[in-house]
Formats: sequence, structure tokens, C-alpha cells
Amino acid sequence: MNAPATAEQSARTAREAFGWDALLPGQAEAIDAVVGGRDTLVVFPTGAGKSAVYQIAGCELGGVTVVISPLLALQRDQIASIDAAPDAPAAVALNSRTGARARTAAWAAIESGDPVYAFLAPEQLANPEVFERLKKADVRLVVVDEAHCVSAWGFDFRPEYARIGDAVDALGHPPVLALTATASGPVRDDIVASLIMRDPHLEVRGMDRPEIHMSVRRHEHDADKRRAVVEDVRDADGPTLLYVATRKETETYAAELVGLGRRAAPYHGGMAQKRRDEVHAAWSAGELDVVVATSAFGMGVDKSDVRWVIHADVTESLDSYAQEIGRAARDGQPARAVLHYRAEDFSLRSFFAGGHSRRADIAGVWDALGRRDAPMRAKELAEESGRSARAIGRVLTQLVACGLAVAGPEGISAAAKVSAGDAVAAVRERDEAEERVRASRIEIMRGYAETVHCRRRALLEYFGVAAPERCGTCDRCDGADATPVPAADAEADDLRVDSVVDHHEWGTGTVMAVEADRLTVFFPDHGYKVLSRAAFDRGILELGDAA
Repeated sequence: MNAPATAEQSARTAREAFGWDALLPGQAEAIDAVVGGRDTLVVFPTGAGKSAVYQIAGCELGGVTVVISPLLALQRDQIASIDAAPDAPAAVALNSRTGARARTAAWAAIESGDPVYAFLAPEQLANPEVFERLKKADVRLVVVDEAHCVSAWGFDFRPEYARIGDAVDALGHPPVLALTATASGPVRDDIVASLIMRDPHLEVRGMDRPEIHMSVRRHEHDADKRRAVVEDVRDADGPTLLYVATRKETETYAAELVGLGRRAAPYHGGMAQKRRDEVHAAWSAGELDVVVATSAFGMGVDKSDVRWVIHADVTESLDSYAQEIGRAARDGQPARAVLHYRAEDFSLRSFFAGGHSRRADIAGVWDALGRRDAPMRAKELAEESGRSARAIGRVLTQLVACGLAVAGPEGISAAAKVSAGDAVAAVRERDEAEERVRASRIEIMRGYAETVHCRRRALLEYFGVAAPERCGTCDRCDGADATPVPAADAEADDLRVDSVVDHHEWGTGTVMAVEADRLTVFFPDHGYKVLSRAAFDRGILELGDAA
């Protein structure tokens, strides 16, 4: 392992290898931690330079830097930026689109002993051939991009990410660098636990984006909401993202906007990959005024001059909302984020957020696992149990989360000898806990939409970031004195954001927001709860040992 970096060394590498004149706040600290051998979690907003951390650290560490990234378009963009650098190491990809010749060249670079960035989709870690060759390579850094996908409590959990921690251990646990744009305190804790990070350095920067003005518009009728959304997008000055809830709405809104003279295109996960790539390229090149998209248009979107992010529907959490509005104003210039909603929208979100694994699916998968001594892959389990890959994936994720099964590079295997009935009960209990968390996140989103106080404070405190009582750049602060007002002294009794508290019914929780008369607490099995501060007086709530 190379000697620990210094700020001067990192700045020199940035300048000479990548052509960057200076590092942004937090980058040097994170690079220093990684090169010094520490696992590191970086939470930077979109455009704040997360990629630079692993690029510089990987260059200084030498050997192979494995970058686990969920989207092929994101991998392609990152490789292109590295290839364009003056003197950066080589960058290669191993994914489902890598042809035979390119795969051979990629492995030659990985096994050459020279510094190289190897981009992999998380599914590649489950490929025995890929994993065995990686174990023999000189892997000195593992990067997990979009790390919120690791957390079962996050807003974009992906089952294939659940195996990364075990895979890192099997590689000898080189330093792990986890990167994400948004992660609340509980999600950060879950990322650390899931990736088996050891005494990680935490670098959280720039959650406050004062250049983005935030506002919310409530409507009584769907037709009124739709008309207001179209008017906002029609009149928007500058590149605009319009987020909607369904694939059908991307098509209908885009068609209406085209009819009004806007260069608009729909984007959703059900479109052919070629068409998605075309929309992405046209947007990046400035050939579109508006992209009307579901949440599928997100990770990897790299456009600095987005001036408007408009939501025609509420999101399922403040995590996803912050992620989406954070795609505005990457150039630091003023932008606007507008949320349109009806009160009924939250009930619809609750409906779509629900879902349980079927008892028959759980029992069938558990019985199939029990009949084999060796690990099994999801495809094998689907075939043996006669169930869909989607149903199998959800059940396997929950079995691993419950501790009844373990995931490794060779597949999934049972970790306990219990009956199918016990397995069903454990998975259903886990499902119910997740449903409570999802429902509580929707309620927090409702609280943001309906707050009569500063919206920025509501958003920042959700992520464990202290904020003034008034920001001066949201619709609740418009017309007021623009000077931020310090928060009231809510810490006189040692209660603050990130305090640990114990509830007589819900167990141990983490304080997410503190107000004069109430506080918001996250309980892992029950979600977000808003409690009166009088709960302390009644003995319902107590400060925990780690407060």
C-alpha cells in the first residue's frame, strides 16, 4: 500500500493526471482517508465531485480500483471522462454489453499490474469466473457508487447490492469507498453495516443547496394540478426536468408540451435502451428543452445548467426528492424546484409502496434452498421452485436480511435450519417492518409538502444537518427578511439531531429533527415518528446511552 496522501499530493495528482486546477471542499479529506487505508463514506450532492475522490485515490494507490456502478450509461460516462484526462490510468468495463474482444482487453489491463479502473455492474460480482479472477488481481480499492442502493431502508434499494459486503471481504477487504448524493442518518448507518465498513471516515458535504429555490403548490383537483404543471413547464426559462409517477404520463405530458412548442421527450424504464440513450444524448447536447421522466432518469445524468426541476407528483420519500432536485444548478447558478400535489396523492403513494412476498413463494424458495448443500443462484431457484425471477429476488433479499440465508459470489445458501413456516413468519415480519418504514417516509414527505415553516430546514434536518429557522430561498421564507435566522435553542436538554433515544414501545431510535415542541425520530423497525417533547416528561422517551 502506498504511503498516506497529503493535500499537496492530491492536488498535484488532480492537476497533472486529470487537469483539474483545484479540489472542491471535502475531496482532499476523503482522498486522504482512502489512501491512508480507511473505509470511507462520502455524501456529496450531485455535481460536488464524488467521482474525483476515487479517481485520484485510485491513481495514488495504484493497482486495480474496482468501481461498482449500477447503470451502464453511468459507467460509460465515467470511463469517457477518465479517458479524456491528460495522464490518468486506463479505465475498462466488464458488463453485459462488453463484447468478447473488449472483455479480453479489459482482463489484460486488470491483470497487467498497472493502475486501472475496472467498472463492474453489481451482478458481475456474482459471476464465479469474474470473481475468481478479481481475487487473483491486485485490487487495492473497491468503490460502491450510488451506495444508497445498498440500504434496505433507503429509497432505491437493489437486491444485487446486498452481496457486495461479503464480496469485499472475500477480496481481502481492501479499502471501501462508498459514494452517494443523499443519505439520511439511518441510511448511512445501514450502508456502513451492509458493506461491513470498518471504522469508516464519514465525509458529508454540501447538503444545503441555497441556489435552488424550493416551493410547493397544492391543488384540489387533478385537472387543476395538470394544467398548472403544464403552464410551469411551458414558461420555464432554461433546461427543465419534469418528473411524473407513471410511464404513461411521460408520454402524455411530453406530447402536450411538444404541441405547445417545447422540445420535449419522454423517458422511462420501459423504453428500449437505444431510445433511452438517444434521449439522454439529446438532453446532454442541449437539443431538448424538457425531459419528462419517471425516477428512472436520474443516476448518471450529467448536465450542469438545469434551471427547473418540476414534480407533477409527490415522491415516496424526501431522499428521492432531494436526489432529483439536486440535478438542478450544478453550475452554481439559480434554479427552481417546484412540487405539485394533491392531498390524495399521498394515499396513492402509500398504495404503490406496499407489498408482501407471497407465503407460497417464501416456502417454495426455502424448501428449494434446503434441498441443496451448495449455494444456488436466483435463476436456478426460479427454475426449481417454478416461480418468477422477480418473486425469487424479493424473497431471497428478505431471507438474507433476516439472517436465514447468506449471499456470496457463488449464490445463496441457507444459514439456519428452520421450518418453512418459520421462514415464512420471519420474512413476513421483515416485510411488515419495511412497509412501516415506507409509510413513515411518505408521511415525512407529506410533512415537507404541508409545512408552514422553512422548507429547506425541513429537508436538511431530515438528513441530520443543522439548519436556520428561515433560509430566505423557499416559498415559506419569500417576502421575509432574507437573513437566515438561527434555530431556537433546542439543545439545552442535550437533545439534538443524531441523538439516540429509547422509546418504551418502539425501542432505540435516532433523532432526525428537533423543534421547540416536538421531534422526529427514526426507529429501524417502525420508521419515522413525530413525538411531542412532553414524551420525556411522561417517561415514554428517554435519552439513550450514545446521546
